[in-house]
Amino acid sequence: MKAPANLKFTKSHEWVLVEDNIVTIGIADYAQQELGDITYLELPEVGASVSAGEPFAVVESVKAAADIYAPLDGEVLERNESAVDSPEVINTSPYGEAWLVKIQVSEPAQVDGLMSATDYDTFAEALAH
Repeated sequence: MKAPANLKFTKSHEWVLVEDNIVTIGIADYAQQELGDITYLELPEVGASVSAGEPFAVVESVKAAADIYAPLDGEVLERNESAVDSPEVINTSPYGEAWLVKIQVSEPAQVDGLMSATDYDTFAEALAH
């Protein structure tokens, strides 16, 4: 699955939808494929602070547990309760229903350090070989 052109990406396979100073964060299709069937998701509470490059959530699958890293500094405004209740949505809709959190960005310039969808596709393809 090609990465949607309207998203930005990290090398740790998180996607970011930027809407002014509020961003929505999820897990890239490549990451959910590598993890396999997702069985558990732990997200931060609303009001929690997240720091770029630091773990802010945990996802578990039949294969492994993995940290999810914050792509940007900010404060959690909303979390996807339906994804917590039904984490398998990450496998079926990684770029849609399976968003994880929305954060208020405290350092908007950090967005410039994220990869474009095209760059991410090239990066993920290189990892797959």
